Amino acid sequence: MEELPDELLIALPYLFDQWSMPHQLPPGGDWRAWIILGGRGAGKTRAGAEWVRAQVEGSLPMDTGRARRVALLGETYDQVRDVMILGDSGILACSPPDRRPTWKASERKLIWANGATAQAFSAHDPEALRGPQFDAAWADELAKWKKARSSWDMLQFALRLGQDPRICVTTTPRNVSVLRDILGQSSTVQTHAPTEANRANLAPSFLAEVRRRYAGTRLGQQELDGVLLTDIEGALWTGEMLQSALLERAPDLDRVVVAVDPAVSAGKASDACGIVVVGATLQGPPQDWRAYVLADCTVQGVGPLAWAQAAIAAMQDYGGDRLVAEVNQGGALVENVLRQVDPLVPYKPLHASHGKSARAEPVAALYEQGRVHHLPGLGALELQMSQMTPQGYRGGGSPDRLDALVWALHDLIITPASLVLRPRLRVL
Repeated sequence: MEELPDELLIALPYLFDQWSMPHQLPPGGDWRAWIILGGRGAGKTRAGAEWVRAQVEGSLPMDTGRARRVALLGETYDQVRDVMILGDSGILACSPPDRRPTWKASERKLIWANGATAQAFSAHDPEALRGPQFDAAWADELAKWKKARSSWDMLQFALRLGQDPRICVTTTPRNVSVLRDILGQSSTVQTHAPTEANRANLAPSFLAEVRRRYAGTRLGQQELDGVLLTDIEGALWTGEMLQSALLERAPDLDRVVVAVDPAVSAGKASDACGIVVVGATLQGPPQDWRAYVLADCTVQGVGPLAWAQAAIAAMQDYGGDRLVAEVNQGGALVENVLRQVDPLVPYKPLHASHGKSARAEPVAALYEQGRVHHLPGLGALELQMSQMTPQGYRGGGSPDRLDALVWALHDLIITPASLVLRPRLRVL
């Protein structure tokens, strides 16, 4: 850099293709919409602002670009102004002094010296898009717009200028139909990045805190990893149910159970051995009992002795009172392997008399009643839960983690409650 002339050094910060991350550059090829899915702070706003610059700027300050009229659409006018235009990663901050547009607040417009303009719109007012027409658009945080469908439709009708009008969408993913539909179009391309991708530009304390709180949770998958989480129609557990179950820490517990769904084979392609730790408070009548899912210690690709060691280790780490395991396929082998590791382990074999869905339904009812809570770090388990329906499991492989959870909650809550509530027979 010491050998570069002063003019190039001055320009270098504004040559975004030299500094950008892969997800911040548009894919090649023929496309209509480019969707940038990313976690919080992943650099989505900067990517959108730089894309607008690339559309309106020419080689020299007064040269025209491929776009002359741009629509800037956010959830509200204030967010368009404060984030997309005036924000730290907005259009004005990204533009070099000789190409920086002028913001006319009264007209809600950015005006470039080469004649290009960008107009601000609110997704709360989709009808405002009926009159104007554009050759490019940038839509920010589409997944949280309250009138997303009508705003998106009106924007499509307005993108009718030039030879190839295009739109850039920057958003943290949410499971909304309009985003799913856009991603399903053959004319849509997408790039993706987690929050961690932009860690060089984020406060270390922020990353440490959000990792601690949300790593391994569904909320973390969405907000930090930028993953679009979809609810399967008719699933026993929805994303909303799982999110409402999240709890920072558990209270003092009366019982802790480690439940095991043994793997019948070993190897990389084998099913996992589900190992889930669940505790419960059992004070008062059964309807007041609460369960707390403490940890998912599931292991995969290991032999019987290794998963038995993992299950016993979970018992020791969490102060388990009893280890329960399904023995329909393993039979006496399950207990024999566990006792090789700890001959005195408190153990109870469980036999499945109903299918997975039938066993899971009363457990799902506990969640609907708000009686089961999750500690952070259960994202893989929650993914399996969101794919279980009354008709069966819709995910790949076997729901090993979910099976273990179901066994634990039956042993802790459902079976004991049924014994307490069952009417006593009158002796005649």
